[in-house]
Amino acid sequence: MKNLTLITFVLAMAFAIPTVSHAQSTPSLFDGKTLKGWKRLAGTADYKVEDGNIVGTTVLNSGNTFLVTEKEYGDFILEMDTKIESPLSNSGVQVRSHYDPNGNNGKGKVYGRQFEIDPSDRKWSGGVYDEGRRDWIYPLDLNAKAKDAFKVGVYNHIRMECIGNEMRTWINGIAVADVVDTVDSKGFIGLQVHAISKDGQVGKRVWFKNLLIQTKHLRFTPFPKDIYTVNYASNTLSDHEKASGWRLLYDGHTSNGWRGATMATFPPKGWFYQDGTMHNLPSEGHEESGGGDIVTDSLYSAFDLSFEFKMTPGANSGVKYFVTLSEVTKGSAIGLEYQVLDDALHPDAKLGRNGDRTLASLYDLIPANKQPRFVHPIGAWNTGRIIVYPNNHVEHYLNGVKVLEYERGSKEFKDLVAISKYVIWKNFGEAPEGHLLLQDHGNEVWFRSIKVKRLHDL
Repeated sequence: MKNLTLITFVLAMAFAIPTVSHAQSTPSLFDGKTLKGWKRLAGTADYKVEDGNIVGTTVLNSGNTFLVTEKEYGDFILEMDTKIESPLSNSGVQVRSHYDPNGNNGKGKVYGRQFEIDPSDRKWSGGVYDEGRRDWIYPLDLNAKAKDAFKVGVYNHIRMECIGNEMRTWINGIAVADVVDTVDSKGFIGLQVHAISKDGQVGKRVWFKNLLIQTKHLRFTPFPKDIYTVNYASNTLSDHEKASGWRLLYDGHTSNGWRGATMATFPPKGWFYQDGTMHNLPSEGHEESGGGDIVTDSLYSAFDLSFEFKMTPGANSGVKYFVTLSEVTKGSAIGLEYQVLDDALHPDAKLGRNGDRTLASLYDLIPANKQPRFVHPIGAWNTGRIIVYPNNHVEHYLNGVKVLEYERGSKEFKDLVAISKYVIWKNFGEAPEGHLLLQDHGNEVWFRSIKVKRLHDL
């Protein structure tokens, strides 16, 4: 019995030692006393060491200022504790980032992905921002449940996992954002003091401590399946997306799963699908003037649909849902429509009521409430998203920002239909299920990364 007890004790110690050793060997980016291994870039805000913290302090008439590591990092898991004292302030942590000394008119520019620290009313902390380059990648409209994770005036524990092309974020143990990005395989890590424009914001501080980085034996922490992934690897699904129930509606090479809205097969002309995009070729600029609309073979009721689209100047198209193909029409098939439009050049943007025919609107029913900074220019890719919940609550997103929501079949919805072009169709938009549709409006438009997740089980 004594020998058995001794063996049990030895085995227990053997399994315990690696855990202790691993914790002790996790390197720190900050020695707690000096800024050795760090350098300031791009601005004049102050950084100093106080009580085991790196403390950044705002100054007037400076651009964004960064304290960055002299060493570059590729794959890693980074953790730290951070505190910000004012909801008027802003900060962030750069990962895999870079520096252009000639940027900002010679003042220098830091660019790359940033873990956002945003204590403002919109509460986008933990989202992913592309500093100095692409603007917002993961606004927290995509994960509204995490908006209250960050607290002002106290230390918050933040975690980032950057492994391969994927980046995941947490605040105080709450999963926030998931991004698959094909740029920047390595770069420096940086701490931000944001630029300010008012005297009342001078002297506001942000604290960072316990900066630990792991670069070996990396493995992703399990992520909740209901959190949306922003995936910039075209026409692919990450392991997390696959496990969460997403599937591609377009594989980048074939027309599998699609057919003409009025055909049994895919249109023989008007669409090109073999170059990584579902490409609607230009024709006469009218509905159904080329190859015609295309629809999914499958029907959908409650779903989450995500797609990227790109337009030529003056283009008009749309993504429709709950398309039954039962309505009699000489033009495009009838359904609820996420409008795809060049608002500046196409005349349809000025028709309808209050802008309800503009980009990302529920066509002819509800206008999209969108800020210009979140609309990518003509010729660039935009990301649309439509969520239809099992309770018939519907949301439209543009580039990660929610632009409208409504209740399908509600009195308010019926009242809008009654004053729209759709009034002639009984119970418009209320079918229990329908096809998804890409519209041929005679203009050149591209679609890619079309993916869907059924929501029956939510």
